[in-house]
Amino acid sequence: MPAVAVTDPAWLADALAATASRFALTDSATTGVLWWYSASSVLLGPVAGTYVAGGRVADPALASMTLFPHPDGRLLDARSSSTVDRAEAPARTAAVVATCVDAVAAASGASTRALWAIATDSLANRVLWAGGTAAHAVELAADDRFPVPRYVTVDGQPAVRRASCCLVYESPGQRKCVSCPRQRPDDRVRRMRAALRGQGT
Repeated sequence: MPAVAVTDPAWLADALAATASRFALTDSATTGVLWWYSASSVLLGPVAGTYVAGGRVADPALASMTLFPHPDGRLLDARSSSTVDRAEAPARTAAVVATCVDAVAAASGASTRALWAIATDSLANRVLWAGGTAAHAVELAADDRFPVPRYVTVDGQPAVRRASCCLVYESPGQRKCVSCPRQRPDDRVRRMRAALRGQGT
């Protein structure tokens, strides 16, 4: 489907309702945060990956993007039909995040500050997955509305030091993510080490 659907109140309401049902959530703001945590990672994947690769960059503008949704509200993939000069990527990335954040905030009541922080972490993760560096992430998140992407090294491996919480632990039966910032720093490092070693969380 065209990515501009994210700005369609009816489509977004259905996606948020599916997310609320899937996670047994009753708070709309929490639902908005959790949906955006997943959706922003998918939306920012093409621009982050091609920015790291060098050369021309996948245009992140909603008008250029096609999304592949799942009936449960998740976005499974995103692809761009055009490219832009590398120098244009940071501004175009900020513009698409601003549009989506405004739409999700209006639909759910989630705070724009929290949604921008989630976008930063999604961008930082997608840069890392693409083999990029902190410098790539900082360049792409140059707009002041993004918190500065941060990384830590755990047992010699880089990981995102998150600025955001997805709030999945608000869902019955769920716990905080391994890298959740809403836990003691020593617990977070211990869990991240265990996950990197394949020893659970």
